[in-house]
Amino acid sequence: MTIKQTDYSLLARQLDALLDGETDLIANLSNASALLNENLDQINWVGFYLMKDGALILGPFQGKPACVHIQVGSGVCGTAVQEDKIQRVADVNAFPGHIACDAASQSEIVLPIHKDGNVIGVLDIDAPITNRFSQDDQEGLAAFVEVLEKHV
Repeated sequence: MTIKQTDYSLLARQLDALLDGETDLIANLSNASALLNENLDQINWVGFYLMKDGALILGPFQGKPACVHIQVGSGVCGTAVQEDKIQRVADVNAFPGHIACDAASQSEIVLPIHKDGNVIGVLDIDAPITNRFSQDDQEGLAAFVEVLEKHV
């Protein structure tokens, strides 16, 4: 199965234009998740978890209903926060402590989002196939998150 390539440079510019002048976090994350959902091939969930009271809480997303609370250090999202590092998982079934919100998800990428040097949340993207996310996807999504961080 071939995955349609994503023009991440264009996507980052579209996000920047879409969020220009808007300061509401929920509105911006909602539009960011919709933009990714429309432009990424072979994904089944894309959205955000935000730090609140020391844990991750579900934020704006596109996809099936999801887990609401994730503890720091738990699952792929919690590990991304704990390590403050992008987590790219080729096969979620091989990830120790993976939290299966949607049994259809087979691979995942999670990127920390920062404000004033602190992790304030994560971008989480799931795919129904293994090995969905490449190094190019990781780099492109990191650039997307950098644009998003300018607007939060």
